This record gives sequence, structure tokens and C-alpha cells, in this order.
Amino acid sequence: MPQVSVILPSFNRAQYLRLAVDSVFAQTYADWEMVIADDGSGEETRSYLQSLAPSRVRTLLLPHRGNPSLVRNAAIRAARGRYLAFLDSDDLWAPAKLEKQVNALGEGSRGRWSYTHCDLIDACGRLLDADSRTTPAVAEGGIFESVLRLRVSISMATVVAERALIDAIGGFDEQQLFAEWQDLCLRLALKSEAVALPEVLCSVRLHAEHYSGNRVAAQLGWMQLYRKMAQLAPSPGLRAYCERMRAESSLNVARCQGEQGDYRAAITTLAESMPFGWRYPNWWWGAAKRLARPAVPEFLLTRLRRARGE
Repeated sequence: MPQVSVILPSFNRAQYLRLAVDSVFAQTYADWEMVIADDGSGEETRSYLQSLAPSRVRTLLLPHRGNPSLVRNAAIRAARGRYLAFLDSDDLWAPAKLEKQVNALGEGSRGRWSYTHCDLIDACGRLLDADSRTTPAVAEGGIFESVLRLRVSISMATVVAERALIDAIGGFDEQQLFAEWQDLCLRLALKSEAVALPEVLCSVRLHAEHYSGNRVAAQLGWMQLYRKMAQLAPSPGLRAYCERMRAESSLNVARCQGEQGDYRAAITTLAESMPFGWRYPNWWWGAAKRLARPAVPEFLLTRLRRARGE
């Protein structure tokens, strides 16, 4: 049995997929298998997948569902390794990534999962300018609060975790269509300390074809995530934080809907979020702005912002 199973979901974007797969074959750590779960790609991508060496790569050809969590879970069920490593089809690994993370998770480690720093690259693979990149803190140990408050940002392509730990938390939440990576990392952090490597061992590609380009759905995903974490967070203070962030996320949803001209949907969102948003003064002000925007001239909104010191 391989020590590491690489979990890679794919859907078209063959030009990026080839590079992602090549970065796995370039690893200095050799004891791995790759499980690619394809979410109903077209002929070009499926032809490429069928050309890969079956001794190292197993491909699951799935009907298109548009649910990344479901696709990743299908690959997890087929995996045989002690560790699971996650790579998206448009990202890249540094050659020593698996070797360094498997060693870090070896005997004597208190953590059962690991992550690293990453760089951001553009559609052509060029490193983004320093002003366009962020270098969030890397923390290890008990990091649930840091991840929840976004003090620590974890790319899914940097994560390696024990298979048993992933099974213990139930894998990806298939009801969480957006922010599913954040949900998984938070639940990992609730179960185990993390081992953090401060090196840049992964490149995350930013491009126009991202699944998360649907801004309304993405914000709905964050609202759903905070609702869930309000039940799972281990302290009253963190549960209260999640409730407040859920209310703020509802304003983000309404804002995105309004920017798309769908004011009816924005009003519905605000009405549905009132039962958990009403206790926060900022929610009332934000809701008023969303409701007033179609009718109030911009110069009046500007004056209101100035009066509030915004």
C-alpha cells in the first residue's frame, strides 16, 4: 500500500491539470499514489486522464455534479494511503513538498495534519508581485481560533493529513458548496494539533475560471460555515463570534445581490437574516444601506457614511 494518497479533483482546464499532475510526478518522495476524481470533464481532459500511468494514477470518471466536496470524497473513499494530500487541478507543488511534510508528521509529532506556506501565481504561472501577495502567519499546535478568525490562512493544496483523521471528521461536508476547504481545516483543528511548515511548498493559481467566481454563492457559503461553527466552536466567546460573522456575511450576500441588480433577492436575504442579525447595531445600519441603495442618491449615502465616520 502507498504511504500517501494524493487527492485531486478535476473538471476540464486540461492545460492546468497537466502541470498539477507533473508536479506530483516530480516529488522527491516516491511512495505515493494519485487518485483523480473527474467531475464530468470534456473529451480533451478525459483523453489526457486515460493516458496517465495506471500503476501510479487511478482515475474515477464521475457524472458532472458541480460539487467539489462530493468529488473529493469520492477520491478519498478510493484512496489507500496512510496519509491524504490534497491538490487542486490548477495548483502546483514544490518537488520536496511531500517528503518534508511526511517527515514532519513522523514519529514523535503531536499533530496529525500539516500545512505549509504557499505562493500565488497568475494564469501563466508567473509569481504575482509582492504587493499582490499576502504572507499570513503560520501557526502550529491548536490553531482553531486562528483559522476561524482568519489570522491563519490555509490553502487546501498545502494540507497533508492522516487518513484516519479525515475519516474521523467525516471528510468534506457535501452540503458546503463554497468555503469547503475552510470547513475541513476548522474541523481538523478541532480534532488535532497542526504541524506547520513555514516554507513555500505550493503555488496557488489565480485565474478567471475559478469555481468560486460566483460571488453570491461564495458569500452564502461563508454564512453557512459560520452557522455551522456557531454550534461546533469550543467556547462561548467563539460561538458568539461566529454568530456575529454569520450576520455580517448575510450583509455581504445582500450586497452582492444588489450589485447584480437583484434587489428582490437582497431584500429576501435581509428578511431571512433578521432573526439572527437584529441584535447587532452594525447589521441594522448595513441592512438599511442595502435597502436604501436603489432609491437613495449616492451623494446622500456618502453624507451618511461621513456622518458615521466611515
